[in-house]
Formats: sequence, C-alpha cells, structure tokens
Amino acid sequence: MGTRARVVVLPQQQAPLRIEEIELPDPGPTQVIVRQFASGICHSQLHQMHRPRQSPVILGHEATGVIEKLGAQVRHVREGDLVLVTWVPRDAARSKHEVVRATLQVSDGVAQSENVFTWANYTLADEQYVVKVDPRTPRDVTSIIGCAVMTGAGAVINTAGVKRGNSVAIFGVGGVGLSAVVGARMAGAHPIIAVDLDDAKLEFAERFGASHLVNAAKTDPIAAIHALTTRPHEFTILRTPVSGVDFAFDCIGIRKTMEQIVPACRSGWFGVHAGGTAVLVGVPGTPVELNAMDMLLNEKRFIGSIGGSCQPDRDFPTFLNWHKNGELDLDALVTERYGIDDINEATDALAAGKISGRAILEFEH
Repeated sequence: MGTRARVVVLPQQQAPLRIEEIELPDPGPTQVIVRQFASGICHSQLHQMHRPRQSPVILGHEATGVIEKLGAQVRHVREGDLVLVTWVPRDAARSKHEVVRATLQVSDGVAQSENVFTWANYTLADEQYVVKVDPRTPRDVTSIIGCAVMTGAGAVINTAGVKRGNSVAIFGVGGVGLSAVVGARMAGAHPIIAVDLDDAKLEFAERFGASHLVNAAKTDPIAAIHALTTRPHEFTILRTPVSGVDFAFDCIGIRKTMEQIVPACRSGWFGVHAGGTAVLVGVPGTPVELNAMDMLLNEKRFIGSIGGSCQPDRDFPTFLNWHKNGELDLDALVTERYGIDDINEATDALAAGKISGRAILEFEH
C-alpha cells in the first residue's frame, strides 16, 4: 500500500510552484519512505526553477525525518529511526550501486527529482541519501545540515583544509556563507573576513565568528582585504609586500564575486611559498574571466567545492556535535520558517534577498 504525500511540484512551463496530493509507491529494495519534519530552502532550487526543463520537477534536497518504510535490502536504518536526508550519497564509491531518482505521477505528467526531493511531508529516497542520527536530535533546525552546513563548513574543513592561523575571506554570508564562517572559526582561522552588500547580514555574521566585516556596496572588497592582511616582511616576485588571504570562498556564484576571490587571495612569497587559494562554493550562473598573470606570478589556485567535499556518514556527526556543544547555533542560523502551502512566498523571499540565514519548511502530520 502506498503513502499519501503532499508534494511541491515545479511545472514544466514557467508558473508558480503548486502543492499536489499524490501517492508514493512502496519503497523498492534499496529505498525508504521518510516522514519529514522540516526541509531547508536552498538557492539551488532557485536555479532549478529558472532553467529550462523537459518535465515537471520535484524539489528540495535537505531534511530531517523518520523512517516509515524500508526496502528489503536496506540495512543501515530501521523503521522509526531519525535520519537526515541529503543529496550527497553516503557511499559514492559503491560503483555497483545504481542510484535511483524518484519519478512520480503528477497532474500534468511525470515529475522527477535530482537525487532526492524534500519539499514534501513524505519522501521516497534511495538509502544512499539518508543518514541515521541520535533520536534526541532536534527535528527542525538540523534539516539544513544536509546542504547549507555541509556545503559551507565542508568547503572550509574538507575542500580547502583550512588550518589554525590561516586567513580567510568569505563572500556572501547567507546560510552557506555563515556555515563557512563557523567552519573557519572551528578550524582556528584568523582573520575571518565576511564580505556582503548588507550591513545587517554582516553584523549577523559576527555572531557566528566573523572577525572583520566588509560591505562591498560601500568599499572595494579586494582593497579592504589586502589592507587587513599585509605582510611587510614577505615579498612577491615583483618585490612588493605580500598581502591577501590564504583562502577566499565565494558562497554566491555570480560573475562579480567569482572574479573577486582570486585577486583577494594572498600573493606568493617568491621562492618561499605559493599564493592563496580561491574556492568556488556557490553554483555559478555565468562564465568567468580570471587574471592568468596574477595566478602565474603569485602561484594562486582557483578550485571548486561541491557539497563541501563531504562524506555524510563521516561529517554529519561532527556538525551535530558542533550544534550540541553550542559551537554551531542552528537555532540562530534558521531565521525564517514556512508551511508547505507558503512555498511560493518562501522562494520569493529567498530570491529577493530577504532571508538573512536559512529558511526552512515545517510539515504538519
């Protein structure tokens, strides 16, 4: 017998999101049904909403819920287990495992998910995308670990490997950027420079560990970063003092910020050590043009970070411990809450830049 669910559907043609009541099939051998408590609302869904598509789409990729049903081959969870749902597979190295996307019959055709869908009070997912957690884990704010926290903090800890004393600049301090700020603080970085266009968001970033604030609407962020990080006793190949951060993270992905993070990085100390690393975290929406001479002379790097280079089984317990110990304040990071019927209001607010941290959907049962 199937499971009745209320699901957010993105129509094939440009139109508002709609809620449909459908019946989820029973889980296949490696699938589970999750009754969901809350789901994060991510900028990635805005990208999905604005690009062309061949069929309706079901959205969302981070949530907290409980296992209701499971397939015969599922071993790492049982019915009644509390889980985090994420879009990154628990064990990507299982080459023989075929990841199954959800395909659901909706009113205007067949809708598909990209790995998972969490904008629904119940979801059907492959067991690769659910991570068992302590039953005492909070059931609302932890829903953003499966993307926002993982992507931001993971980029700092895993992709970049930031160490104590490294200098860091983070462009864009929404939910992902604030998670990166926390990751940098946990790694012992200093200074931690937050860059944004909104004074309120910058002040909010201080609460999570930013040591310096740069409003890019009022000043040149690259110049400000170099002024904060000059090393007068180290010199470039051109005999100018070394300055810039060890790591610059773009948590937005627009052309302007992608082109700012490389020049914001530390120039190399000629013959002693290489320059800094620019890390692209936000999903890019445009091409980018980089200064190849700057990268050559100062031995800088530009790298990408997808999902914070995370392994959910390994990393999620760390993030949950940060929250438990008061080091990652998810209650503060979640700044807006919506019901599923308010999904269009929620995505409009996100698109308009009105969400200072991370918004979530909360589901009633």
